[in-house]
Amino acid sequence: MWGIIIALISGALMSIQGVFNTGVTKSAGEWMAAGFVQLTALLVCIVAWFVTGREGSVGALFQVPHKYMLLGGAIGAFITFTVIESMNRLGPARSVMLIVISQLIVAYLIELTGLFGVEKAAFEWRKLIGMVIAIAGVVIFKWE
Repeated sequence: MWGIIIALISGALMSIQGVFNTGVTKSAGEWMAAGFVQLTALLVCIVAWFVTGREGSVGALFQVPHKYMLLGGAIGAFITFTVIESMNRLGPARSVMLIVISQLIVAYLIELTGLFGVEKAAFEWRKLIGMVIAIAGVVIFKWE
């Protein structure tokens, strides 16, 4: 149950953050806004790390077996940029719907293929049908 609640909070926060970042972009520019978001995220993480008892260490980062996994932060900068740009061009609702659909498709492909060390999952028609329904929902929502 907590996983569902946390996921719902995450989705809500992503939508709110996208709107806020788009507002900052209008004054500061896309990359400055994206950089500020990443900087403030770093500061919050550092404070949280100190407050929560310093779980993990900086040195442990260099022991990650697959070094490409350290690119998450760099990918995060592009995520911030693309969310800002898509919300600016499409509006919050359309943008978030397309982002979620893309996340769902890519996540399922990662599970099906076992990419990045994820446990490989079997293909299920119901999941494919669910994605098709979600995509149809986006088309209906966007229909003018």
